Amino acid sequence: MTGPSGVGIGWRPEIAGFVAELPGLRFVEVVAEGIPASGPLPPGLTQLRERAVTVVPHGVRLSLGGAEPVDPARVAHLAAVAQRLDAPLVSEHIAFVRAGGLEAGHLLPLPRSREAVDAVCANVARAQAELPVPIALEPIAALVDWPDDELDEADFLTEILDRTGALLLLDVANVHANARNRGTDPLALLDRLPLERVAYAHVAGGAEHAGYYHDTHTDPVPTAVLDLVGALCARRRPPALLLERDGHYPPAAELRAELDALAAAAGFPAVT
Repeated sequence: MTGPSGVGIGWRPEIAGFVAELPGLRFVEVVAEGIPASGPLPPGLTQLRERAVTVVPHGVRLSLGGAEPVDPARVAHLAAVAQRLDAPLVSEHIAFVRAGGLEAGHLLPLPRSREAVDAVCANVARAQAELPVPIALEPIAALVDWPDDELDEADFLTEILDRTGALLLLDVANVHANARNRGTDPLALLDRLPLERVAYAHVAGGAEHAGYYHDTHTDPVPTAVLDLVGALCARRRPPALLLERDGHYPPAAELRAELDALAAAAGFPAVT
């Protein structure tokens, strides 16, 4: 199995035709919960697999940061999707989405506490025991911090990665959003993260609203995020970068331009 490489894009049914026509595409990411564990795959994905395009399942519902153990059925589904797609790895978020039987419907940030580290590591270990491939963990964007944080972002992430042996899915847009909203330096975070553990990176657009930067996935990628991609690659270029778009899809020419800009910022070949 070949890991993700170069510039990719998040596969969504709404842009399946556009993705299918990208001549240099080598990898895509799919929302794991949207792929059936059995039965026919979405036709667009079948065609990509026939072209030897790497497909990475990206989970959004495991709730690895929850106090409760991960749901075995959800882990089993992620494992089955990875096998169906012949994926080299899967990815999920360092976040929680449910507690006490209640579903939040959103990815929620954890307090950066020792107790939270223990909970994440325990759930990652439970998932790793059932998954047929490695898992990459993605820190999320957060508008605020919990008041009882014991660790800063770099120490929190590094301890989780060290204890679990997991890979890192570094979302450059999230790094920008968190630094913008916290008033911190994104480059200082990059300098302290174990960049050699990055399996691939996300890039997405966002927008300012009411004094906060929101990681929307529906707006163009701002120059500041592309500049941060360049800064990341100057330190250690990840094997692959992926453009995320989730709604309000622009015309094909604009999407191609975003992919070209991402390739140029990273020094990767264009896929368009």
